[in-house]
This record gives sequence, structure tokens and C-alpha cells, in this order.
Amino acid sequence: MIFSLTVTILTESLIVLGYCRWCEKPVGSIWMTSICANVITQLLLWSVLIISSQHYLLVLLVTEIMIWIIEGAALYSVPANRLQRTDALLLSLCMNLVSFALGWFLPI
Repeated sequence: MIFSLTVTILTESLIVLGYCRWCEKPVGSIWMTSICANVITQLLLWSVLIISSQHYLLVLLVTEIMIWIIEGAALYSVPANRLQRTDALLLSLCMNLVSFALGWFLPI
């Protein structure tokens, strides 16, 4: 779980840094929000996957959608991030798609 969290945070941090530079948004607050949200959502993901091991792919899909929304809401809810709702959800979607794809192909 620690390795998975580390890979997720590193991967999603690169997305955050690129987004912030491209859109001229505050790196520090968005990055810290992303890290805090990732710690919470990774715990959620692993807990749900451990409890619901019978329908792994369905549970994974539903949980990943929930994570996307939770992280998007977290990014939007911090005023210092200066993100509109759609921007926060889009950033969260990009972060999670990239880390999900990487996690799918790595033996994590």
C-alpha cells in the first residue's frame, strides 16, 4: 500500500505541476490538496478492495469514480487553489486516469 501511495503521489504530482505551470495556478496549495486527498482516497480504495474482493473490477471502477469526484471536490473546495468546479474535476480526472493506467500496468 505504501508503494502504491508513493507512485500515485509522484505521478499525480507531475500532472499537478504541469497543469499549474500551463494554467498559471498556485502550485503549492493545489499540490498539498492533491497529496492530502490522495492519502484519504488511497485508504478508501484499499479498504473497499479488501472488503469486496469478489467483484474486483466492478468495485475498482465504482471506487475510482468516487475517488475522481472526491479529489475534484477537494481541489475545488480550497479557495487558495483558485479552481473552478469544472477545472478541478478535469484536473482530478487527468490525475486519476494517468495514475490508474500506470497502476494497471505496474505490479503494484
